[in-house]
Amino acid sequence: MQIETRNLTLQDYNELAETMKRAYPQMSESIWSKKSIDKLTKIFPNGQICITVDGKLAAVALSIIVNYEEFGDDHTYSDITGNYTFNTHTSTGNVLYGIEVFVDPEFRELRLGRRLYDARKELCELLNLKSIVLGGRIPNYHKYSHELSARNYIRKVRDKEIYDPVLSFQLSNNFLPIKILKKYLPEDEASRENAVLLQWNNIYYSRKPNTMQDSIIRLGLVQWQMRTFKDIEAFYEQVEFFVNVMGDYKSDFVLFPELFNTPLLAPFNNLSERDSMIELSKLTEQIKEKISELAISYNVNIISGSMPVFDSDNNDLYNVSYLLHRDGRMDEYRKIHITPNEKRYYGMKGGNEIKVFDTDCGKIGLVICYDVEFPELPRILADQGMKILFVPYLTDTQNAYMRVRHCAAARAIENECYVAIAGCVGNLPKVNNMDIQFGQAAVFTPSDFAFPSNAVKGEATPNTEMTLIVDVDLNLLKDLHHNGSVQVMKDRRKDLYETYLK
Repeated sequence: MQIETRNLTLQDYNELAETMKRAYPQMSESIWSKKSIDKLTKIFPNGQICITVDGKLAAVALSIIVNYEEFGDDHTYSDITGNYTFNTHTSTGNVLYGIEVFVDPEFRELRLGRRLYDARKELCELLNLKSIVLGGRIPNYHKYSHELSARNYIRKVRDKEIYDPVLSFQLSNNFLPIKILKKYLPEDEASRENAVLLQWNNIYYSRKPNTMQDSIIRLGLVQWQMRTFKDIEAFYEQVEFFVNVMGDYKSDFVLFPELFNTPLLAPFNNLSERDSMIELSKLTEQIKEKISELAISYNVNIISGSMPVFDSDNNDLYNVSYLLHRDGRMDEYRKIHITPNEKRYYGMKGGNEIKVFDTDCGKIGLVICYDVEFPELPRILADQGMKILFVPYLTDTQNAYMRVRHCAAARAIENECYVAIAGCVGNLPKVNNMDIQFGQAAVFTPSDFAFPSNAVKGEATPNTEMTLIVDVDLNLLKDLHHNGSVQVMKDRRKDLYETYLK
């Protein structure tokens, strides 16, 4: 058996007429005219879909695009089709309106109706339309109209107390009933002239043009080798090398590790750990400005790992990451959870601001190393719309790295987002408290069919200086949220517990 889904053509008309008569034996006088099919296939060929079985026409779906606000939720079939002229169709509309679906009774066991609806949904997504809307018949209503109002009939069908061949099918395809349309199709006696206004929302819809093409985000992660630099210009040269590489590969983001500029501590080795970090902080503003210039020059958003910032007024030392946008904007995040080591040796303080950042690639989150081990923090960011979480880290031993890795992987699953981590590797023997590093950059995903089976999109070779370039698809996250095998963000028992920002 050969089944093919394709666009309907005028040459299919004779078969269409015969198939429609078999599908609607009680409405044989309402067969589509050849003139109507001719016009529909000319003004919107992609919206007219048919399925053939072994070359025989078996099912048909007809659609137009409308500016739905011109009609609203109270319209008739004649209104929406322009009294069957289809002058209501416009390529600049925002809703795909379904005006017909039928299947030859001979082939109904093949579930061809579901294929037609899936094809419509794909078309809606491809054209970046807001939704699919249609007026659905309720052909079994005449059997119950003497005892049930149309509203109660729909409720019973929805609760599966009554089966309706049309409405039950549409509900199973995730169409939501909006309201009852009176006098929608006067010749539909079986429905008592009623129809159910049904809507399927395109979760990928965006006011941004070409949203289906713009959902792929390229992440560039730097696995940074700790090495001594003769001066700050040599440091800049190494940073620019990686930014240049990522720019050539059209990356949207470059992620550097936590405290990746600490090789510049070497001249201050005669000082205490805290005093040497304060001296390093005097270079932070200069480094931030330089990397911002690179972000603009190479057209890439850069997360500059993290660097120390000293507040001389309060004598406070912070661990700060900068998001340097390719349009010149600058954002900062101050590490909130300070490790015992950072407190003991540097006297660092934690930041107090939790927020997502708006970028030209959507909303992202940024936390630093130890922060990712506190699940409340990324959960709050996820509730604010974060889709990608960036985690620059610095770990000395493998067990420390594994804490960051496993927690980052968990955050991806529980928050339905991508998590990218990048750290330093190698040894730095001439800098106090920075002597050894263990690292492996990686990008983690949720765990469902659309993602890698191990929920790891990509990972670098451990303890080797290199880059990791990975593409992530934001639309897969939308689909997961609405249709995933499990839907963690939706299924939280907020009646029992809650995570909130004070």
